[in-house]
Amino acid sequence: MRIETFIQQEILTLRMADKGVLVVYDPERRYHGTCTSMADERCRVVDASGSSILSREEAAQALLELGQGRIGHLLVYVPTAAPLTDEARQQDPFSPYAACGRVFPDGDGDRFESLCESAKPDQVLELRRIFDADPNPSFAVIDALGGGVGWPNLRALLNVETGRDILLALMVPNSAQEHALKTGDTWVNEARELLKASLALTLRTRGRAWSTIAEELWRYVLFSEFAFDLPSPLPAALQDLPRAPEGSQTVVLSLCDDLRNDHRRQPVYIDRAQKLEQELALAQHCAALKDLGPRETFPFEERSALERGIDAFLRDDVDAVRQTLDRQRRSVWAAHGESRLKWDLLRAALELSLRCEELDSQLPQHTQDMGKLLAFYTGSLREADRLHREFEQALGDFEWQDTQDAMKPVRQQARKAYGRLAEKAQLAFTRHLQAGGWPLAGQLANADVFDRFVAPKLQQHGHKVAYLMIDALRYELGVALEKQLVEDGAVALQAALAPLPTITLVGMAALLPGAGQQLSLRRDGAALVPLLGEQPVTNVAQRMDVLRKRYGQRFAEGRLEDYVRSRLDVPADADLLVLRAVEIDSHFENHPDTAPAEITNALRRIRMALHRLAEAGFQEVVIATDHGFFINTHAGAGDVCAKPEGNWLVEHDRCALGDGAVGNTHYVLPADKAGVRGDVAKVAGPLTLAAYRTGLQYFHGGASLQECVVPVLTVQLKAKGQPEVTQALVKLSYKNGATKVTTRVPVIEVAVDAADMFSADSAFEILLEAQDAKGNVVGEARAGGAVNAATGTLTLHAGDKVQVALKMQLEFEGKFKVKALDPKTSQIHCQLDLSTDYTV
Repeated sequence: MRIETFIQQEILTLRMADKGVLVVYDPERRYHGTCTSMADERCRVVDASGSSILSREEAAQALLELGQGRIGHLLVYVPTAAPLTDEARQQDPFSPYAACGRVFPDGDGDRFESLCESAKPDQVLELRRIFDADPNPSFAVIDALGGGVGWPNLRALLNVETGRDILLALMVPNSAQEHALKTGDTWVNEARELLKASLALTLRTRGRAWSTIAEELWRYVLFSEFAFDLPSPLPAALQDLPRAPEGSQTVVLSLCDDLRNDHRRQPVYIDRAQKLEQELALAQHCAALKDLGPRETFPFEERSALERGIDAFLRDDVDAVRQTLDRQRRSVWAAHGESRLKWDLLRAALELSLRCEELDSQLPQHTQDMGKLLAFYTGSLREADRLHREFEQALGDFEWQDTQDAMKPVRQQARKAYGRLAEKAQLAFTRHLQAGGWPLAGQLANADVFDRFVAPKLQQHGHKVAYLMIDALRYELGVALEKQLVEDGAVALQAALAPLPTITLVGMAALLPGAGQQLSLRRDGAALVPLLGEQPVTNVAQRMDVLRKRYGQRFAEGRLEDYVRSRLDVPADADLLVLRAVEIDSHFENHPDTAPAEITNALRRIRMALHRLAEAGFQEVVIATDHGFFINTHAGAGDVCAKPEGNWLVEHDRCALGDGAVGNTHYVLPADKAGVRGDVAKVAGPLTLAAYRTGLQYFHGGASLQECVVPVLTVQLKAKGQPEVTQALVKLSYKNGATKVTTRVPVIEVAVDAADMFSADSAFEILLEAQDAKGNVVGEARAGGAVNAATGTLTLHAGDKVQVALKMQLEFEGKFKVKALDPKTSQIHCQLDLSTDYTV
């Protein structure tokens, strides 16, 4: 293989495939022709050698086309040195492309001499003589080296051209090569000479069988890479093991990179590395070493990488954390389920902390009045709530196995970052609340949602509207849901202000017809009774009776889950269908540790319901909620607010109604100023995000942005049309055909191909579930990576192949099926039969 071809195929193409964008910095202009000749229909090459302005415009346009899927890769050739400092990066017009993609050269391994050694490992000594004489030899000089006549038996036997390919074939032969190596030994003497010339390896084995030679070669190469990468001396017990000299470092590192990065060779590499780690007891011998180097030859080295990442996070060294995470994302051990949980948690913690820091700096610009604060919350600040929820979800997935509290410092620091921001926003909110009251004039009140969005649509007989009353769907979840529903119809999201107190009893009553004018609250001893006019509406039956009396046989109602599971019969003449869901609130109230994961299922059921509603002829859907909520995991043992003294009715530990003293720890408003009608004199609550009881990880009932600002979504459903012509062929596999899982977080490989020519450019959304023999879900795709945290699904294009970690239920064991499903119709694309092989 010519050296230019090697650089194109083995270096540049692979890096473009990783992130889609590659910036090549080349002050010597050695690779100009190498880069420009790679341009084709799917690869756009922007040459910055000419006009800087035109090349910038061309690069910007190409990046847009890449995002739209019109091209597959973008290579930017820059005939200058890569910027090394932040100031230099700010001046470089192409540094944003490098930041979002990959860079060449990147480290000592990308020196031209190193690349040549990687391409021609059997010619290392000759290459060094060439570079000693001329530090910048031409491609032609390198290509002429060796003349292609060395190792004739091996080249003919293995059907390869280069010494590098011979070494790889000796370690991981294909079936034809393995058969050839096993059926004769005429190649053995050449192999001994090649290994000595390229790796300085003198084979100790006297055997002439391929298996024994390969065993020694694997041991030598893997241990050599480990030794090269180790920043400190080898432990005494390992110092006498055979390893390559410094002169063979480039060849060893290149070989290991090839073995790990090639999916065909990767399974063999994993198996060999795991066995050698155990055989040499590396984890035990290296237990005292804190830093094992950036490369991860063996799986136990992940401990060191994680510790470096955690240390950098706790030191606020963002660049070091990102570098560690980026390297880990490409690690061959990243596919191991338990490992992915740790790294996903660190990644979520970093993202949460950085976003909170950014929003903290912006907050003072948006606290002048309540209107600006609400706009900032719905536009940007709610992102902190989303990232915190996703962090808690990642934490819940991992915490059960963190018996040594290894991630405790990360957990505490990320939660504190969110807590600081949330408390600052809370104090601004309650300050404006006391000054201006609630709800804010000119803003949509939740009590007006039915009259404004539902009732007008029902004036036309036969116009079918679904009204989804979802308990505890806070605003950031509404944003996530809006993104999911865009394919189902025209979606509009608005922010509404929930009434005080933000409890289900009041909030659900506020979603009824006429609530904006008729809803009031009455104290009945130690209870609170919401009234619509003179009619109590304290429970589901009473609330649904209000709608039944108004709309008669045009009205039907039921649980959303029953509707999705086809357990709810809806009359054909029903124009108003109310579907209720309480799973989010219920899970948070009863199982706060696992509740963040339930949100994904709740949103998925809403989406499935809309698909069924469209099939049933409904034209519009209105999705509303009673209140939001706050995840209170950052609170410490003493973060509690004393209950006010006086004649107060305390609701949900966050709100008091009545009269009496409150001190300087509470806001207090006359009932009418708080938007509360009835026989309540005042409304009060904690100024901060504290509750009247300690230990609450989740709460609502009081006054905060998270509790009071809620979403209203309106969807104009698409009419039921012809079935989609795009089809996907989905393939599932586990560990090259293994049928037993030994971990509660097995990693499933998902591959997608187009079923026909119409599907080649389509995107396919897939829901991955593990189900037992009765169809019960016993495992779900772990959020992170290719799996969307809000939907729990992954979106792939034809030709994509990803690895997805399944989170199995802790108590499950036995046989199960992994199913790739359509998330809207539950149609099965593909399924895989597996069984557990671990002790519950």
